[in-house]
Amino acid sequence: MRAIGFVLMFGLLTGVAPVAQAADSMAMEQTPPRLGFVEGQVSFWRPGAADWAQAQVNTPLAPGDELSTGAPGTQELQIGARAIVRAWAATQLGLANQEPDFLQFTVTAGHAAFDLRTLDPGTTVEVDTPHAVFRIEHVGYYRVDVTGERTAFITRRGGQATVTLASGVTVMITPSEEVIIEGAASPQVASYVAPPLDAWDRWNYARTETLLDAVSARYVAPGTYGASDLDPYGTWRIVPIYGSVWVPTAVPRGWVPYSTGSWTFHPVYGWTWVDTAPWGWAPYHYGRWVFEGGFWAWAPGPVVATPVYAPALVGFFGGPSVGISIGLGGPIVGWVALGWGEPVVPWWGRAGFIHEPSWRGWGGPRVVNNVVINNTTVVNVQTINIYRNTSVQNAVVVVPENHFGHGPITSARVSQVDVQRLQPIHTAPQIAATPASFVPTASRGIRPPEESVKRAVVATRPPHTQSAAVSGGATVGLAGVPRPAPRLVSVPPPSATAPVPPRPSLGQSGAERPVTDRVRPPSPPRLGPSPGAPSSPPGQGPKPPVVSSSPGAPASPPGRVQGSPGPSPSPGAPLPSPGQGPKPPVVSSSPGASASPPGRVQGSPGPSPSPGAPLPSPGQGPKPPVVSSSPGASPAPSGQVQKPQGASPAPGAPPSSSGRVQGSQGVSPSRGTPPPSSGQIQKRPVTSPAARSLPGQPANSLAPHRAQSGPPQPDKPGS
Repeated sequence: MRAIGFVLMFGLLTGVAPVAQAADSMAMEQTPPRLGFVEGQVSFWRPGAADWAQAQVNTPLAPGDELSTGAPGTQELQIGARAIVRAWAATQLGLANQEPDFLQFTVTAGHAAFDLRTLDPGTTVEVDTPHAVFRIEHVGYYRVDVTGERTAFITRRGGQATVTLASGVTVMITPSEEVIIEGAASPQVASYVAPPLDAWDRWNYARTETLLDAVSARYVAPGTYGASDLDPYGTWRIVPIYGSVWVPTAVPRGWVPYSTGSWTFHPVYGWTWVDTAPWGWAPYHYGRWVFEGGFWAWAPGPVVATPVYAPALVGFFGGPSVGISIGLGGPIVGWVALGWGEPVVPWWGRAGFIHEPSWRGWGGPRVVNNVVINNTTVVNVQTINIYRNTSVQNAVVVVPENHFGHGPITSARVSQVDVQRLQPIHTAPQIAATPASFVPTASRGIRPPEESVKRAVVATRPPHTQSAAVSGGATVGLAGVPRPAPRLVSVPPPSATAPVPPRPSLGQSGAERPVTDRVRPPSPPRLGPSPGAPSSPPGQGPKPPVVSSSPGAPASPPGRVQGSPGPSPSPGAPLPSPGQGPKPPVVSSSPGASASPPGRVQGSPGPSPSPGAPLPSPGQGPKPPVVSSSPGASPAPSGQVQKPQGASPAPGAPPSSSGRVQGSQGVSPSRGTPPPSSGQIQKRPVTSPAARSLPGQPANSLAPHRAQSGPPQPDKPGS
């Protein structure tokens, strides 16, 4: 939650107030809360937007943002590596403040859970409600319920907090306790032993456990947000030069990074990429993208540095100075995913930061214009004119300049682009933010009830206001309803906090409130499939293909080191092309296959290239190993992979004849293609054209099926 962040931005935009002057420099050095899961009716609003929009996963939140859930509806925010905030149906949740050691939320209606497995020392999470303000400084599980004239707060798992009423009276809440405040004019406070876990609490417990049990977490730096989303949608491979890379498998043919999403204006970080893929957070805000063996792969880099959030990791092209209209009647702007070791060039910020190439958070070699440089080499940003991934077909995404920042870019993408005519740009394009730039989707959301929006809250600090000036319009209020200022109270020193006297256990005192009097929230969200619905979990889409060894494959012998990226190239030497080192061994997963000799290192990069040699184009290395995944089956012809059952076609793989998938049963087609009816897919021998092998070798050979299938989902309540 306190990770250092940095900015990639389009500069001082025409018609937009200078964000660098409005935002505190400390705010730019934090990872913003991430909207990681939505289900049902969830709406989003940001100051400057014209109206509520449908919430989009992977949206980074800023102070002033509001989220509203309907019925049914569920949302999940990640505020730390092991800290989650969830809101249930009919809940109004807002982010009021974010500072390095302080997060402030507002809950004016509904039900919210704060599952804080870790919390940095000195960090405070504040929850402002209409009746009182609650301050959390310890790990634990906390539940907030705001219904009408009653607010309830429950602590569990050793959590403790303080509650301050509008009158200024502060009381400590001990572990496993429930505090209820009723009434507005003269609130009455009562405390009880925490009631038993209800269905939604159990669902929260189970879901957090699944998120923390991510296989992908072992391949990325600790504290990387969104690592758990990678497991069900791709596979980890060991590739020479790059070490561990993640290959997305649930993508359609012709897909490229930064092509399925939108550019959204963030009050702190400026233009930020919001991808629509359920896994689209970590690969777009950390690491680099590489193209190996005909596949796009995300390379997090050596795990030697603290993960640093970036709003996007791309290089930009085009602009009015280039004079390219491509028959569209106006200038264009394009971008391409940064390659291995390439720097990000911030276009705005304080002195010493703007226009300076940056590798903050990157632990691998530094590469400028396809040449490895020393860490102390001074780089002039005006000389950066080569981005490695531009040599990959269709890797440069181009849209008309007047469409940038106006919702999803898919429909506006220019299909035919002469990359040779594009030039890297080092000045801000003439782009102005409009009300549509502040929300990631063009779909209108559901406005929350007016009474939940206009309720005042009790708080210790006023909300942090952001500049929301837009081109051709004025600031639009929250759903057209101005929210009253909070009732501010002082934070008393710990010595002034009144402890709650001991109370008997649940059921041992007649003074306790009867269990039947407790407000029952609506039914919790269902994680299992509903009748007639697809079998995949909500919000996760179809299961990706399983690319792994067959059960029964021998484990790695003692002494073998897997996933080691090997030494980095020497400064001054060009970065070698993927696969230019020694050919990796042929991996066979059939039972009885012999293992490599003890002591052999898998995935180590080849020898460093000669200094000054040009960097070859991506994907020109030797062929990857041939993987056989069927027990007892004969190996596939050279360059072919026998697809396991339940696998989807590899991205970019040529389609089989008659539109059928070859060599597998129960295979799901690529995204956007309707599944064939039962009996339509038949197992047939692989003939022509040849299927492509994934690059490198499986990273998780001891449990090859675990990461690809994803962690087990918690059972639905009542099952």
